[in-house]
Amino acid sequence: MPLNRTAAALLLVLAGGPALAADTAPATNPLVERGRQLSIAADCVACHTAPNGGAPFAGGYAIDSPMGPIFSTNITPSKTHGIGNYTLEQFSRALRQGVRPDGAHLYPAMPYTAYTQISDADTEALYSYFMHGVQPADQPTPATQLPFPFSVRASMAAWNALFLQDQRFTPDAAKTTEVNRGAYLAEALAHCSTCHTPRNALMAERLGDRHLAGGAVGPWYAPNITSDPQHGIGGWTEAELVQYLRTGHIDHKAQAAGPMAEAIEHSLQHLPASDLKAIAAYLKQTPPIGAEQAGAPTRFDRGQASRSEFDLRGQATVDAGWRIFSGSCAACHQANGTGTGNGAYPALFHNSVTGADRADNLIATILHGVSRTVDGKPQFMPAFGDAAAFTDRLSDQEIAELSNYVLAQYGGSALRVDAEQVRVARAGGEKPLLAKAQPFMLPALMVLALLVLVALVALVLRRRAR
Repeated sequence: MPLNRTAAALLLVLAGGPALAADTAPATNPLVERGRQLSIAADCVACHTAPNGGAPFAGGYAIDSPMGPIFSTNITPSKTHGIGNYTLEQFSRALRQGVRPDGAHLYPAMPYTAYTQISDADTEALYSYFMHGVQPADQPTPATQLPFPFSVRASMAAWNALFLQDQRFTPDAAKTTEVNRGAYLAEALAHCSTCHTPRNALMAERLGDRHLAGGAVGPWYAPNITSDPQHGIGGWTEAELVQYLRTGHIDHKAQAAGPMAEAIEHSLQHLPASDLKAIAAYLKQTPPIGAEQAGAPTRFDRGQASRSEFDLRGQATVDAGWRIFSGSCAACHQANGTGTGNGAYPALFHNSVTGADRADNLIATILHGVSRTVDGKPQFMPAFGDAAAFTDRLSDQEIAELSNYVLAQYGGSALRVDAEQVRVARAGGEKPLLAKAQPFMLPALMVLALLVLVALVALVLRRRAR
């Protein structure tokens, strides 16, 4: 739906990872095989495998959290650098409470706040898989070094006391077996809420009033997936949801990119159809939550084909965004924005990216492109803001101009994008207040300590005077 962490109160997971097949050969031991299947549903391989050929589950993948890069750990059964010496109890405590055998706390970029719901039986199956179904990799991973005070892992004990609901999943007797299965998959294993729920000032999920109502994930925005028909997925059929979860594409509705594309590539496409149907059934019955701002547009039915690309050809004065669209986008998405007939390049209207009430995902898609492989077939759009790929082919101003042209012509939206928004997205997205406050925390603590010292000295002097 996107590890390992640290802080005084913390972090947002980027549910993503390297391009590595999530599936491996079935195991012969039934418990190990069950654990393998659960690891796919939990998308463990994506975050615990380094890019460019890293050994599966050997860690080293850098998660760009708002507080700084967090490196995933080696979870192979290596006894020198992995979890080979963990007991089942120690594995369970790390998985569900975020505490390592040495007592050090993990950061909630490893979504233990969701994994805490995993049952005892499934925890044992996962443990059996990682101990007996994964090849040990005796290689170290880079140490996570966040700035003070986030480097103080012990502070996570206070954060957990405030925000960790250390409880196993309990089926709702009023719901069907299928809906309960979908809830367990979505909330515990697939940890959908870690991306699709906004966070409070201390970076904990707002599970009550805004659960699954959408949240920022770096430069991307994980949209509302409640049953609200206008702002969520209430207007989707269950069949459409199942198709999207398996392929990342629904004609004239949505295409997966960024962290969601990675979740589909490594995890969701490998789940049984019955599991995907259960997740869809669960999402369709969640309480509807509308946009925080009234009047936000419906995402999926806005805009129409446009003739502007044809009409502006040859004119002396044309929109700057049109020039970029004509040169970089029209060949694939077609001059009128209808996309290709086979869906490889989607239409730009009736599109959740161009019809949204915010431009995050449009900007991020232009900057970072699209890359997902489903059924062995890659779906690809180049990253026009990637310096490595295109020597910074499009500047912040150019991406803003292109975004405004696409929004005006195909999104039916009054949204406007400026170069500063693109600059922030290119730098990793808007920083939360906690991250913005970090440079001032140490000086503030020093001033506080000095004031306490002055107060103590004054108290001692008063007592001596008496």
